Amino acid sequence: MHFTFILILSIVALASLSACGDTLGEQALIGAGAGAGTALVLNGSVAGGALVGAAGNVAYCQAYPRRC
Repeated sequence: MHFTFILILSIVALASLSACGDTLGEQALIGAGAGAGTALVLNGSVAGGALVGAAGNVAYCQAYPRRC
């Protein structure tokens, strides 16, 4: 049961990363939310997850704007 819960939340977190946002601020905010949520589910550092998520989403969206 616990594994299924983590799996579902991880899929939701990864899916939210695909929603890039239109502006740099939106991209950072969406990435931070996804990273923080993932870190929370995996019992990691929420602040670290938010930082990595924001940086990752902004970097991806800036590199591949048509995919966002």
